Amino acid sequence: MKHPIDPKIDCVFKALLGAERNRRLLIHFLNAILASDLAAPITEVEILNPYNEREFLDDKLSIVDVKARDQTGRLYQVEIQLLNVPNLPARILYGWADLYSGQLQDGDGYDQLKPTYAIWLLGQALRSKTAEAVHRFRWRDEQGRSLVDHGGVWLLELSKYAVETVETEQDRWLKFFVEGDRLDDEHLPPWMQTEEMRQAMSTLKAFSEKERAYHAYQARQNYLRQQKSIENYLNALLAEVEQARAEKEQAQVEIEQARAAEEQARAEKEAALAEIERLKALLRN
Repeated sequence: MKHPIDPKIDCVFKALLGAERNRRLLIHFLNAILASDLAAPITEVEILNPYNEREFLDDKLSIVDVKARDQTGRLYQVEIQLLNVPNLPARILYGWADLYSGQLQDGDGYDQLKPTYAIWLLGQALRSKTAEAVHRFRWRDEQGRSLVDHGGVWLLELSKYAVETVETEQDRWLKFFVEGDRLDDEHLPPWMQTEEMRQAMSTLKAFSEKERAYHAYQARQNYLRQQKSIENYLNALLAEVEQARAEKEQAQVEIEQARAAEEQARAEKEAALAEIERLKALLRN
C-alpha cells in the first residue's frame, strides 16, 4: 500500500463495517463476535446508517457507529472508541437502551421487542483490574439466571489483546484491528489469508491509494492525536493537583504531630513541676 492505514481510525472503521459494499464483512464480524450467543447465525443484514463516501470526503461524517438489523429483526450497534472519555460506561449503556427502546412505535406491545447487541471496540483499557480482553454484559442476576434474553453489551479491549495463533474468527478480527496498520497487502501473513480479510485489506488500500480519502484519514488521525495530547495534559495537571493536595495533607499531618508533641511536652513539664511541689511539701513537713 502507498500509506499504512489504521483500521481503528473511526472513518476507516465505518467504511469497513458500515459500507453497503462490505455488508458481508459486517455479517462475518457479527457472527465472529456473537457466535456463541446467537440462537441462529446471521445470514443477512440491513445497515440502518450506511457509510457515505461523499459525506466523508466532504468532512461531514459525524456518526461513526454502525447500526444494523438482521433477517430476524435483531438489532446491532458496533462502535469504536480509542480514548476513554468521561462517563463512557454510561454512554455505552445509553446507546444500547436507545436502540432497544427505539424499536417500539405508538401502539406497539413489548412482545415486539427484539434482542439488541452493542459491540464496542476500545483502544484503552476500561476494566483495568481484569486481564481479559473480551467482556460480555447480559441481563442476568448473580446466579446467572436470565431476566430477559434480549442481547447485551460486548466490550473488546484491544489494548489487552495479544495472541500469536489465530484459533477463531473472533481472534482473526481482533488481531486485524490491533495489527492492521502494520500489514502489507502484498505480503499478508497466513492468518490474513481468508476472503473476508482480503476484502478488509482492499478497504484499507482504498484509503491508502486515494489522495482525498487519505488526506481525510490523516485529518481524523491528527484530530485523535490532539485529543490524546489534551487528555495527557489534563492527566498531568490532575497529577500535579493530587500531588499538591497530598503534600498539603502531609504538611497538615506534620503540623498536627508537632502540636501533639508540644502538648505532650507541656503536660510532662507540668507533671514534673507538680512532682517538685509535692516533694517540697514533703520536706517542709
